[in-house]
Amino acid sequence: MASPLLELHNTQNISVRAMVQNQAVTSTKDRAELLQAHAELWCHIFGYLKSMALRSAIELGIPNAIHHNGGSASLLELLTTLPLTTNKQSCLPRLMRFLASSGVFAEDILIEGTTTKVYRLTPVSRLLVDDIDMNDNTCQLNFALLAMSQFQVMASLCLGKWLKNNDEKTPFAMAHGMDLWGATSHDAEYNMLFNEAMASDSRFVADIVVRECAELFLGVRSLVDVGGGNGAIAMAIAKAFPHIKCSVLDLPHVIYGTPTDGKVEFVVGDMMYLVPSADIALLKFVLHDWNDEDCVRILTRCKEAIHNEEGSGKVIIIDTVIGSPSQQILEAQLSMDLCMMALTTGKEREEEEWRKIFVEAGFSRYKIMPILGVKSLIELYP
Repeated sequence: MASPLLELHNTQNISVRAMVQNQAVTSTKDRAELLQAHAELWCHIFGYLKSMALRSAIELGIPNAIHHNGGSASLLELLTTLPLTTNKQSCLPRLMRFLASSGVFAEDILIEGTTTKVYRLTPVSRLLVDDIDMNDNTCQLNFALLAMSQFQVMASLCLGKWLKNNDEKTPFAMAHGMDLWGATSHDAEYNMLFNEAMASDSRFVADIVVRECAELFLGVRSLVDVGGGNGAIAMAIAKAFPHIKCSVLDLPHVIYGTPTDGKVEFVVGDMMYLVPSADIALLKFVLHDWNDEDCVRILTRCKEAIHNEEGSGKVIIIDTVIGSPSQQILEAQLSMDLCMMALTTGKEREEEEWRKIFVEAGFSRYKIMPILGVKSLIELYP
C-alpha cells in the first residue's frame, strides 16, 4: 500500500503535467492566431496592390488579349501579344499568378508533353473586355480606370490627414487644390474619362432597367435625366420607349460637344436651381455625390418639375441603399462610401437616411427595389 506522501507526490506530478500540456495547447493556439492575424494584416496593408495589378492588366490589354485568343491564352500566347518590353517579360507570370489568385482570371494547368499554364476570363474580367460584340452594355473598363486614376488614388491617400484638418471640404480638394467638379471642368482628359466612366455605368444599369422594369414607364410621356452627363441612360430609355420624350440636364462643360442622335434633348442648367418639367425626373448615381442638405435641395427642384396630373409624376433614383445579405455586395457598397468620403461631400446611405431626406423634400411615399446589385432603384412620389 502506497504511503500518503507518495500519493500526494504523484498527484502533484499529474497536475503539473496537465498544466504544462494545457499551456502548450494554449500557446500553440495563440501562436496560430497571432500568425493568422499577421497574414491578415499583410493582406490589408498590401490591399492597394490588387487595384494596381488590375490597372496594369487593363493598361496591358490582358482581358482583350485573352478574349481575342478564343477565351483562353497561355503565357507564351500572351507574351506574343502584349506590349511588354523584353526585359520585363519574366514579370508577367508573377502578375498573372496574383490576378488569378484574386479571381480576376482563372488558371488551368495543361499537361501535353510539358506543363503549361493557361488563363481564362472570369465573370469579373469579362466586364473589362471592350469588344462591342461581346458586351455592348456591360463593359466597365472606363469605370475601373476612373476609380484607379491618379486623381482619385491621390485623394484617398489624404483621408487620414483630412480627418484631422478643419479647412478642406474633401480629401480630393486637399490633394488637388480644387473639388471634383472643378477638376472635371479644368482638366479635359479627366473630364473625358469621368464622362466615359459614368456612361459605361449608365449603359450597364439601363440595360437591366429597360428589360426588367418596363412597367416603370407605362403612361410616361416625358423624362428628364438630371445630372445625366452625356445621356447614355436617357438614350437607352428613348430607344426602348420611343414614345417618351427624353432630355438631359447638366452643366455646360459636361454637355458641350456631346454627340446626339436627335432623340434626346440636352439642356444646359444647374439642378440646384431649376429642373426642366417632365413626368419623370431621373437621378442616376447623382445624390450620393452630395450632402443631405444639397440632396433635399435637388429633390425639391425635382418635385417642382414633375407633372402630377392623375398622380403620374414621380422621381426615379438609382443609387446605393446600404444593406445586403451578400457580404461581397455590402463590401462593395461600403467601399464606395469611403470613395465618396474621399471625393465629395456626399455618402452612401442606409434606408433610414434616405427616408429622412425624402420627408424633408416633401415627398409622401417611396418604394425601394434592390434589383441592381450594389445599387437599388427607388420610386419616389409627391
